[in-house]
Amino acid sequence: MVEINWQRTRAAIWQPDDSSLRSVTQIDPIRLEQLIGIESQKEQLLANTKRFIARQPANNALLWGARGTGKSSLIKAVFNELNHQELRLIEVDRDDLAHLPRIVNGIRDLSQRFLIFCDDLSFAENERGYRQLKSVLDGSIELPPENLLIYATSNRRHLLPEAMRDNLETRVEDGEIHYDDAVEEKISLSDRFGLWLSFYSGSLDHYLQVVDSLFNDRNLNREQLHAAALLFAAARGSRSGRTALQFFNQFV
Repeated sequence: MVEINWQRTRAAIWQPDDSSLRSVTQIDPIRLEQLIGIESQKEQLLANTKRFIARQPANNALLWGARGTGKSSLIKAVFNELNHQELRLIEVDRDDLAHLPRIVNGIRDLSQRFLIFCDDLSFAENERGYRQLKSVLDGSIELPPENLLIYATSNRRHLLPEAMRDNLETRVEDGEIHYDDAVEEKISLSDRFGLWLSFYSGSLDHYLQVVDSLFNDRNLNREQLHAAALLFAAARGSRSGRTALQFFNQFV
């Protein structure tokens, strides 16, 4: 593995081709104030990360919900808010989770605090890559590193596909629900994230608020701007923050 100088490097991306970490010099500059309509999620993730930096109890976080609602942007924005401190960020692709134990062992004894960022995390029915993730989240006979948290985003709350057949063996005994083993296996992975943050598709008003925030320094007719933004959203079939940004990029 290529050695990273974490005194100078703030963020890195795992490269599976040569099994190394590559330093990131141009980090996405997204800021918390640019994210509109997710105030509760911002407060919770920021507070959790501050506790982590202060060496206080903190949780691994799963940000799940509708596409384009700011899940990944929030993780990057929280990092940008706090990266003048000893916080570091490592991005690991879902397909590279088999390398996760190696990455963790390389940073376990360092003084910095590390966030492992897994974007768009989900697994197919027969995949087993999540087992390495489970091991890092909960540890094995060795405790998880004290200087590491995992922040993941997903469109699925339980990360694994859920089929109707999985529920066929679920039963009720003495008023209590007992899930089938397949369901328990799927729920057990997301249960290892102590902080769940939910994201939902925004309303029409929320979409237009995001559009206005992107164009706030431009002297434009707001009625015409909103009409164009709504047409763009209708064509995309989405009124998310991502759609608003795509509209901004095309309009300007």
